[in-house]
Amino acid sequence: MELQQMRYVVAVAETSNFTRAAERCLVVQSALSHQIARLERELGAKLFDRTSRRVRLTPAGEAFLPAARQALDAAERARAEVAAAAGEIRGRLAVGAIPTVAAVDLPTALKRFHLRHRQVRISLRSGASDELTERVRQGTLDVAFLGLPVGVRPKGVRGRELARGELVAAVAPGHPLAGTERVELRRLSDEPFVDFPPGTAARAQTDEAFAAAGVRREVAFEVTNMDFMARLIRQGLGIGMLPAAYVPELPDLPVLRVRDAPARMEHLVWSLFPPSPAAAAFLSALGVPAAGSPGSPDP
Repeated sequence: MELQQMRYVVAVAETSNFTRAAERCLVVQSALSHQIARLERELGAKLFDRTSRRVRLTPAGEAFLPAARQALDAAERARAEVAAAAGEIRGRLAVGAIPTVAAVDLPTALKRFHLRHRQVRISLRSGASDELTERVRQGTLDVAFLGLPVGVRPKGVRGRELARGELVAAVAPGHPLAGTERVELRRLSDEPFVDFPPGTAARAQTDEAFAAAGVRREVAFEVTNMDFMARLIRQGLGIGMLPAAYVPELPDLPVLRVRDAPARMEHLVWSLFPPSPAAAAFLSALGVPAAGSPGSPDP
């Protein structure tokens, strides 16, 4: 069994198409198909069901895919470790971040890292804090920037608190509350809200604050990204609760400080296992000691 064969299987699984997989792997389709057929004979099982319309994994393929990915990751990690021993940082850096990360200027941090370590392939995934934490635990992300209610600590990862602050209410220009310096949480309960879906850490921050105040509210619009939330707020369809530190990103939206405001903490998390050379270099650039070194935060 060869790493190249595993790479072909992963490519077909991710594209659901032999032609696109061959293009991704920079080989002709016949060569890719031949190698996968050879691997299937070696394993004694078909990995893909092929029809004229689609390609999908068989149960055997579903079982094989995670191991293939792990083998490819291990091989890449081994090459990166050898390069690091010679003083060169290479490999991949997979970063996750909530849409409202504000404690770190992430685009600038990634740009500086790229300029210093051009052999590292950087990827970024935006998502909810719970999803990103799970991806760090699984090893598909190296580090992640989270936003959590005060007192909530991510489990199964190493981490460091970056910042904490209050949420503010954002309203449309021309809203009756625009220009108000501070409002009671109870006053906002009469307004329709734009918020993230239930079960997300971002939603929990606001839900818990309203529950603690004994106030009910209506979330009329549930969204999964901040840009869409801001668009709905601008149209006057609802108000939203945003981190105060993120407000400068939306200068056209009037914001109100809120008494008994929801609070949140931003965290940086990474795996319990030793970080890759690229991840260790990125953590170092952020002023965070690599796992296992003096001063490293405990899980």
